[in-house]
Amino acid sequence: MTLAMKLALIGEGIAKSQSPDLHRRLGSLVGLDTQYDLVDSLGVNGFDFPATVARLQAEGYRGSNVTFPFKEAARNLADTLSEGVQRVGSSNTLIFENGKIHAENTDYSGFISAYRGQFSDRPAGRVLLIGAGGVGRAVACALGALGATSIGLVERDAARGEALSVDLNKQGITTTTLSADEAEHQMASFDGVVNCTPVGHINHPGCPIKTDQLHKRQWVFDAVYIPARTELLVAAEQQGAATLSGVDLFVFQGIDAFRFFAGEQTTSAAIDARVASVRDHYFQQLVLNGNSRAS
Repeated sequence: MTLAMKLALIGEGIAKSQSPDLHRRLGSLVGLDTQYDLVDSLGVNGFDFPATVARLQAEGYRGSNVTFPFKEAARNLADTLSEGVQRVGSSNTLIFENGKIHAENTDYSGFISAYRGQFSDRPAGRVLLIGAGGVGRAVACALGALGATSIGLVERDAARGEALSVDLNKQGITTTTLSADEAEHQMASFDGVVNCTPVGHINHPGCPIKTDQLHKRQWVFDAVYIPARTELLVAAEQQGAATLSGVDLFVFQGIDAFRFFAGEQTTSAAIDARVASVRDHYFQQLVLNGNSRAS
């Protein structure tokens, strides 16, 4: 293969990111030689994000993924915004074309793809969402696109929780803020339970909420994917609930970004045929090697 596409990831503390492996793997599977570089701002005094994006454009990169703490800055640099970016207010994927920048949010689109891939047309229903940070905001907006009837939001930072609640209600997604005690008391009444906090990660062990009221008619998603089977997901499985792993979000957000980058260089069918094998690879890897760290 000849070099077909240059990509990058810009962020802070990204040395152990799995994104280069994912995009190179996808490129190899569909016949595109893909270069994927890390641009780490950690320890760089006066790191200039706009200048970095401009440099990548000038050097012929097709685009860049963007992670903490530059997602809002990425949105502000773009000439055009996807629906997901407009809804969420930030971007994790910039595509360079004809001197312009288009912004996507594949946490938003990736959650929709992962949910549908696992649950098909199952209604999202009434959802308990724990965590109103960047991923929580993207997933909440995606739940709106999936037809969630309402969201009960639990967030330790009251101001952040209220801000997201206000934004979601403006988008027509009926949202109320709840205390942890209120959420636990109402747990059995929710159709879905979603964790978008770090609690459950190998570096933040535990469970974000009491699980004794989970039941088999619910679906449960945990954005944490190291380990792939968190305490919350294990408890949900034991109660017979349907589950969706954070591994799925990692894979589907990456696949969505790769689709945007690859554009006409490959067909959606070529990627679709390999989604299951890519997901299985990372699920097995993250189950077997829970001490690794991915971004």
